[in-house]
Amino acid sequence: MSYRNAWHREDSTVVCLACGEAVSRDDAREYDKHGDRWDREEKEFEYLCKPCYRECSHSPRRGLEDRLVEAGAGTVDRATFLRRYCALSKEDAPPENRRG
Repeated sequence: MSYRNAWHREDSTVVCLACGEAVSRDDAREYDKHGDRWDREEKEFEYLCKPCYRECSHSPRRGLEDRLVEAGAGTVDRATFLRRYCALSKEDAPPENRRG
């Protein structure tokens, strides 16, 4: 007989935040927008299906979520968001990488 963690339910279904597909929890990967999926206290995770997870960049993203929020992701039109995001990125770039 195989035992599983109490939080794990074989019959649970989650929705991929990237493509919107409903998949079995076993066929998904946890996503933590703060980049710290190991600290589980008081967290609710979102999920990515395995194909979407494989397509994601797994590079460090320190500060990315804060920058997205500050730029207005999901709350302003695309042109405004891109203008704000580029300005914020430019401010954070090392001087040798900044373009005028």
